[in-house]
Amino acid sequence: MNPRFESALLRVYPPAPVTFVEGDGVWLTDADGRRYLDFAAGIAVVGLGHRHPAPLAAAHAQLDRLWHVSNLYGTEPAPALAQRLSDRFGGAQAFFCNSGAEANEAALKYARKATGKPGVVALERSFHGRTTGALAVTGQPAKRAGFEPLLQGVHFAQPNDVASLQAAAGEDIGLILLEPVLGEGGVVPLEPEFVAAAAELAAELGALLAFDEVQTGVGRTGRFFAFERLGVRPQLVTLAKGLANGLPIGCLLVADEAAGAFTPGDHGSTFGGNPVVCAAAGAVCDTIDAALLENVRANGGRLADGLRALPGVVEVRGAGLLLGAELGGSAQPVVDAALAAGLVCLTAATNVLRLAPPLVVEAACVDRALEILNDVLS
Repeated sequence: MNPRFESALLRVYPPAPVTFVEGDGVWLTDADGRRYLDFAAGIAVVGLGHRHPAPLAAAHAQLDRLWHVSNLYGTEPAPALAQRLSDRFGGAQAFFCNSGAEANEAALKYARKATGKPGVVALERSFHGRTTGALAVTGQPAKRAGFEPLLQGVHFAQPNDVASLQAAAGEDIGLILLEPVLGEGGVVPLEPEFVAAAAELAAELGALLAFDEVQTGVGRTGRFFAFERLGVRPQLVTLAKGLANGLPIGCLLVADEAAGAFTPGDHGSTFGGNPVVCAAAGAVCDTIDAALLENVRANGGRLADGLRALPGVVEVRGAGLLLGAELGGSAQPVVDAALAAGLVCLTAATNVLRLAPPLVVEAACVDRALEILNDVLS
């Protein structure tokens, strides 16, 4: 990036090690013309790969018709997308916004309005966003430091520890908020028994159970929703990242049986439900079919098996194509060396290498990524 232009950006991110100018499928190209295999997908965002024809065509067609009119008026793509998501969920109403943090803010407000209770139980090591409400329920003290006091009444439990969950709960709890797989916290899948206990506890307390599927939703784990793998259907689900394949969108889904708490004026978003973004997201939903989900499961298994065989890997966790390889030391040097070798990947926590390639990735690209990582780790 031109240093003059880069200096105009508020410094909330570290200096970029590379500037990408083009993407195609599972490949990225930098400003010098070098190609990289993309196993980050914009942090689990570009689920269908770069420039996938379905959302690309849908967005282009909508751009030629209508960009924005606000939610004071109706458009066609937003309710069509809401119906697609409702059908996948099994009956739900949707609120659209622009990011996962905004979707989680909406969930916090909705639960408080629906139950009349301000308290929240969330998980240690969780990540729900950087706005003040979402940050308050993020179980990572280092991210909260410097911005406190935040939203009060938040209690944290240890993942997969039922006793800790029960100890964190009280009569003031109106929301239990879980990531089916803790992404930023080290790629830690929740166990079905723990999720079942959370659902039972929410029912006892008169609270709502919410799944933050910002990272796990829209096919990432091999099911459209990660909760399908766990045998528990929550009242609230938040989505974002992969929903529009890289265009900014967030969504709160409220199960039909929990609907009705919000009334006009309770919440809103100027750009929420944007016609262009919703048209792209509708195409994404249509593209994630049984064959694609089977590809996620098959190549997720192939990638997990290959990671387990690599030198220095202590444990492999995750689901589908959201995988974490715990290392014996820091993961960042491995990510840096992989980038230098032509592979884009991520960290999660200090010592976990996170891999989240596009859902359309093929076996040959999985094998190539594993070859690069083997060379880096050897």
